[in-house]
Amino acid sequence: NVGKSTLFNRLVGKKIAIVDDRPGVTRDRREAQGSVGDLDFTVIDTAGLETAKDGLESRMHAQTEQALDDADIALFMIDARAGVTPLDKHFADILRSHTTPVSLIANKCEGRAADPGLMESYGLGLGDPTPLSAEHGEGMADIYSILLPFENVEEEEWPEDTYSESTDDEEYDEEKMAEEDAAVLASPLSLAIVGRPNAGKSTLVNRLLGEDRVLTGPEAGITRDSISSSWTSRYQGNDRAIKLVDTAGIRRRARVTDKIEHLSIADTMRTIQFAQVVVLLIDAEEGLEKQDLFIAGKVIDEGRALVIAINKWDTVKDKAVAMKQVEDRLQTSLTQVRGIPVITFSALTGKGINRLMPAVFKIFDTWNIRISTARLNKWLSFMTEAHTPPAVNGRHIRLRYATQAKTRPPTFAVFSSRAEKLPTSYMRYLVNGLREDFDLDGIPIRLNMRKGDNPYAKKRK
Repeated sequence: NVGKSTLFNRLVGKKIAIVDDRPGVTRDRREAQGSVGDLDFTVIDTAGLETAKDGLESRMHAQTEQALDDADIALFMIDARAGVTPLDKHFADILRSHTTPVSLIANKCEGRAADPGLMESYGLGLGDPTPLSAEHGEGMADIYSILLPFENVEEEEWPEDTYSESTDDEEYDEEKMAEEDAAVLASPLSLAIVGRPNAGKSTLVNRLLGEDRVLTGPEAGITRDSISSSWTSRYQGNDRAIKLVDTAGIRRRARVTDKIEHLSIADTMRTIQFAQVVVLLIDAEEGLEKQDLFIAGKVIDEGRALVIAINKWDTVKDKAVAMKQVEDRLQTSLTQVRGIPVITFSALTGKGINRLMPAVFKIFDTWNIRISTARLNKWLSFMTEAHTPPAVNGRHIRLRYATQAKTRPPTFAVFSSRAEKLPTSYMRYLVNGLREDFDLDGIPIRLNMRKGDNPYAKKRK
């Protein structure tokens, strides 16, 4: 509770790490691109150093030790207002034994109340302390001076999200959309793992990465922040960059009373908004419950590609019955999206895990599909001939023209002079036709009716 996450947010320039007055909020180490002046670097937020030899605190300490080993420089922060504590001295001894260079930061130095603690910190034997107020941004020039000697250290650059989505109100510029599509395919695939607490999300992330990147354990709700990791997976013989994000579990709103959990869930919802593919992890022992369907609905509403993953499949006795129950529940409760892929495996043992990423890549390709205007209008002509739009006020509605407005998710615009009169049932008929004729199973489809210009409107006036 000395202000590590506050400084992390200050360096990153965004409030992405959860901050609260209570100690021990941060548990996993979190990475992001930070900058001070013209210096760019990877900054890692860590859990507070703990002295426990077992349990969750011990695993948190191991994460911090790993971050320290990976770093080019460590900023050791103390609370100057609280003064130097026995634990500060204990961990200063530990840091002196590491080969990683350490710089002492005395935080919360706004005002005169921190002066005694600042003087005490000289006794830690870590050189001159740097006074700082992470909350108010005071002392950032000194942070720049500390980091400047390390600017030539080769760092792994964190790729930024380069994809964007045009809005429905923009003109359909095919050249611009083609450029956006190329940028998406060239950038890392953003993959989020979501689900209820204790479904095995962090275990799955560690299994995919091949290392203990995030904390795991029998305790529910260990993960609080959304933790991003850079990863590479093979796809069609090529290496594909992945931005893999572990998230906090989402419980029913009525059960959430703690402020930290509210913040964690909000962080998870933001992750879903910026993800491209979302893996909804389900505990096979508990089955597909109402809360899982609620999360799936949120993912679909955001227009993200969805994969249902059933974890702990090795513990299920009658697998055929369990799978049938999941499929029936999806068919009755998520009627707006048909054909969502369902993958089964055990994240703990790794059995069946090799089926997950092929399903992710396949649904991602479908989510990015672009259909030519010529094919769409040929299809529209066939659909209207097979089933003529209904008559409204004695006049049939004529669908003149169709085009794909954007991808991610596939969004189509159909133009008609009486677009607002087309019944919802006929729009559902068109969406089902798109899904069936263009192999768009498992992804959300958006169909917008647009009113075309009437060339005789001026003459009538």
